[in-house]
Amino acid sequence: MSVNRADESALPLIGVYEISKILGATLDLKKALHDVLNVLSAYLNMRHGAVVLNDDTGKPTLAAVTGMSLQAARDGGLKYPFTAAAKVISTGVPMVAANAIDEPLLADYVTGNAALEGEDVSFFCVPIKTTEKAFGALSVERVWDGSPQYTFEHDLRFLTMVATLVGQTVSLHRKVAADRQTLMTDTSRLKKQMEDAAPALPIKGLEDVVGTSEAMTRVFGQVQQAASTKATILLRGESGTGKELVARAVHILSPRAQKPFIKVNCAALSESVLESELFGHEKGSFTGAVADRKGRFELAHTGTLFLDEIGEISSNFQAKLLRVLQEGEFERVGGTKTVKVDVRLVAATNRDLEAAVSDGSFRSDLYFRLNVVPIFLPPLRERQGDIPLLAMYFLKQFNTENSRALSFSDKALQVLQCCYFPGNVRELENCVYRTATMTRGQVIEEMDLSCRQDTCLSSSLWSKPGQAHATNQRSAPVPVPTGPLVPPAPPVAAAPPVADPVAPLAEGDDASERDRLIQAMEKCGWVQAKAARLMGLTPRQIGYALKKHNIEVRQL
Repeated sequence: MSVNRADESALPLIGVYEISKILGATLDLKKALHDVLNVLSAYLNMRHGAVVLNDDTGKPTLAAVTGMSLQAARDGGLKYPFTAAAKVISTGVPMVAANAIDEPLLADYVTGNAALEGEDVSFFCVPIKTTEKAFGALSVERVWDGSPQYTFEHDLRFLTMVATLVGQTVSLHRKVAADRQTLMTDTSRLKKQMEDAAPALPIKGLEDVVGTSEAMTRVFGQVQQAASTKATILLRGESGTGKELVARAVHILSPRAQKPFIKVNCAALSESVLESELFGHEKGSFTGAVADRKGRFELAHTGTLFLDEIGEISSNFQAKLLRVLQEGEFERVGGTKTVKVDVRLVAATNRDLEAAVSDGSFRSDLYFRLNVVPIFLPPLRERQGDIPLLAMYFLKQFNTENSRALSFSDKALQVLQCCYFPGNVRELENCVYRTATMTRGQVIEEMDLSCRQDTCLSSSLWSKPGQAHATNQRSAPVPVPTGPLVPPAPPVAAAPPVADPVAPLAEGDDASERDRLIQAMEKCGWVQAKAARLMGLTPRQIGYALKKHNIEVRQL
């Protein structure tokens, strides 16, 4: 078969270009190898092509074929000459058979291949490797007309180049798969250890994380178990659940406790500013860079770096962060010198990272780097028993800061324990400080609370348009609502406008008014402010009406 010299020089370059594009375009190794064989088929006019890779036991296994499905070939549809491939892999020396029927190692292959009967077919097989030791083979067949002008050296060189590209790609895929498996194994092992650990309370470093509930006891145990390792920790949970406090506790409980604890809120900075904050910059790298400046990674060297709101960083910056986590090195903005750091990373997010990975807004490789030891912080509604402890803790802080000596009545603590607190611990802290600031006496009573004065506005965050704002009162844990915190009561005929106190009804209507009051109070969980809105009255009018009809307010 004669080969045009122009084609000889052009086709290999085109083929290598197309193959390199294929190998770099997908993470699906099987598809990439199959597409590579298709390109070779077009270039060499081959009848069959195959990629063979050693499995975990070192046995050659088909990884891609042309002319039939891979599964059909593995099931016996292709009598592939594994003996010949094994020899090429073990020796690392290419094999060329000018006429396959004359090669003993290919006898069964040629005999069982009806497509080769009556034709002289050449067989090429080259090793796939990245170092001296091969771990696979690339083989092709093509019809040869016996022309003396044709030489095999040209095709052999080309196939060797292709095999090198394939080897680099396979090696990379295997390394990524091995890293992922290692991370998943470590995560599983640490989870098991944390589940089996019996936490000892109180734990040094967790004094400011208040709670005795089962959910928080589990968190304390996980923090105590994971803090002593170098593993990356990802704190998950809603906003306001105390992720920064837990991150600081991880640092205090770790061997790096005497080293720096550096924190960065990723959501508060633009991509360019965040890059400079984390990696630092060189003098003159941008307008305003009047001197060299160390970034947070350098400042946290040998210590702990806390990246809050990690789910908000851009796709471009995710790639830069991934390199630092993988290699432990980076360059400052505007610099060329590589800086190496030893940093223990603790990240936090309130986003659903799994959904972000699925929709492509968050890199899967970065996700696996961060999600080594996930710790989930429960929302306040799932640990209501901790609310009185937290409220008293915040009140103690308020007293210390303001030289006061306030305390809660039992009734006030009971009311707080039934509140929803969509803003979690942060909202409870604000509620305590607001109430303590506005309380005149030494004891905070039930009526001093915002929800009892109908001035608590947090419930409006969860109300649907057109519906009355419900209070944040509730009687049992519920999932995050999309509407009012308490379902609206069925329409009840509002009482006619009355003076203050409630004007007496016509004779014979007293029993009806009392029934309406009881019905409204029951519908509203015996919350007077809510019942007042339901009946078109003021809370003061409801109070007078309850006393008038001698109705005892029930405590749920």
